[in-house]
Amino acid sequence: MIDAARRCRRLAAGTALALSLAACLSPQAQLLLGLLPEGTFTTLLTNMRGVSEPNRERLAALEQKGDWAGIAEFAQAQRKLDPHNADWWLVSGYAYSQLAEYRRAADEFQEAVRLSPEDVTARNLLAQSYRSLGQPERAIRTLDGALQVSRDSAMTWYLLGESYSDLKRPERAVGFYERAVEREPKFAEAVYGLGVAYARLGRKAEFDAAVRHLQKLDPSAARKLAATPLAAR
Repeated sequence: MIDAARRCRRLAAGTALALSLAACLSPQAQLLLGLLPEGTFTTLLTNMRGVSEPNRERLAALEQKGDWAGIAEFAQAQRKLDPHNADWWLVSGYAYSQLAEYRRAADEFQEAVRLSPEDVTARNLLAQSYRSLGQPERAIRTLDGALQVSRDSAMTWYLLGESYSDLKRPERAVGFYERAVEREPKFAEAVYGLGVAYARLGRKAEFDAAVRHLQKLDPSAARKLAATPLAAR
């Protein structure tokens, strides 16, 4: 797979769900928990209407120092003042995900979804936290809920592909990856996942096309994909 640390250090507009892909993906597509590029958190803050400018500046300063524990603590303090503001639950959840406290991150994202059920970004982050906990079935249920809100998020389709890949079901994963790439043709991670699914299904022509596509987006990842063995059909 594309090196997770590298992807992580590349940006939910993403939130970081710039989910650089930032130039290629929509803000929502830039929200992938620990798989987010740099700049994601800043983009996430920019999209938060319920956070004041001074508080955004405070959070941005903490993020620059890599003080995720400080960000979580600050978000919790703000929640005491405004417990119904889903943005603060999203901030704290993202901070805990960066601290690899995925169970706690999931709890925070669950509350963000409860408070703002129309927020697909929160649902995507919750699903990714479930994947981080080794619970792809729960991730799939969460993402199915996200699709009921909107079918436009490439990240939702991508995470469904990843979740079915976690379950070693490439025959299901492939269609979700395809939909992600249809919506975001420059979504390198989705193209990579699609290529791997084609390889596992022994679909050589489509696999070769995915490699060529990825060469235009990320030559290093394309070389890794090209080395993936194809299953016999």
